[in-house]
Amino acid sequence: MRAMVLDAFGGPEVLHMAEIERPVASPGNVVVQVAYASVNPADWKSREGWLARYFEYRFPFVVGFDAAGIVAEVGNGVEGLSVGDRVVTSSNQGIGERGSYAQFVRSKAERVARLPDRVSFREAATLPTAGMTAWQAVFDVGNAAPGMTVVVNGGAGGTGGFAIQLAKMAGAKVAATCSPRNFDYVKSLGADEAIDYREGDVYAKIRAWAPDGVDLVVDTVGQGTFVGVADVMKRGGIVAPIGTLIANEPTIDPARAEAAGVTVVPTMATHENQPRQLRALVEALASGKIKAPEYTVLPLAEAGEAHRRVQEGHVRGKILLEVDQSLER
Repeated sequence: MRAMVLDAFGGPEVLHMAEIERPVASPGNVVVQVAYASVNPADWKSREGWLARYFEYRFPFVVGFDAAGIVAEVGNGVEGLSVGDRVVTSSNQGIGERGSYAQFVRSKAERVARLPDRVSFREAATLPTAGMTAWQAVFDVGNAAPGMTVVVNGGAGGTGGFAIQLAKMAGAKVAATCSPRNFDYVKSLGADEAIDYREGDVYAKIRAWAPDGVDLVVDTVGQGTFVGVADVMKRGGIVAPIGTLIANEPTIDPARAEAAGVTVVPTMATHENQPRQLRALVEALASGKIKAPEYTVLPLAEAGEAHRRVQEGHVRGKILLEVDQSLER
């Protein structure tokens, strides 16, 4: 099969097209023929070797957590999935297998969700990593509910865009930080307020919007951008900073959070929660409760360019890699 591979860690230039062996469906797994893969910040970090603490890389390695396509092969013991099913998946890349920047990818069956015909492969491909991370922060950590006030730091990105929508789905009032060029975009996702993070006192703007304090903060940016947010939160509030894997990253001072009565819960999507979250996201997308974020589509061969854009930051929504658009027909 064709795949974008790396033979060693490095910059975007190490990604190159190669012919490698196609995966086979081992017990409890399926093989998915990929129509679209999506690009996440975790992908360039994987390309640079940041995930070596979690698994052993075997070169040539294929990155990519997210894919939408058609079931090509079903392993022993798999129930509820058949060859030909339209699906979305979170691949086995997180356990050291080859990822989704390829014609075929292997995934554990529980992390493969069937798609209704009304959900396109492009829409579905935006869901797994960004959507499940947002779900973890908004619901499993933040317990979002009607009447709550939620601030999403970085509302124009993939995870931030889903966080806005999920918080609104829960009945919360939502503000999102972004640049002015993305004000209309985050409001189109449901944000009640858009806050310019680049100019003026962001915390003063949040305080003006939520004078009684904020219940939940979903920080998708990190890197020290929101370390003072505990000062504008209600007692009993929760901050869910999305894990960036950046070493020595500035974080909220624990004593400051404790004094404000705020709980900080570092947040990442977990393998045990992913099956439930992915199916819930597909259902929400299919029913119109949420929509896919804005996305840009590039050919698989331009994965390096996609990584450059994501690594530079400020991508609105998602970037998708087109592997085989003919599968949509």
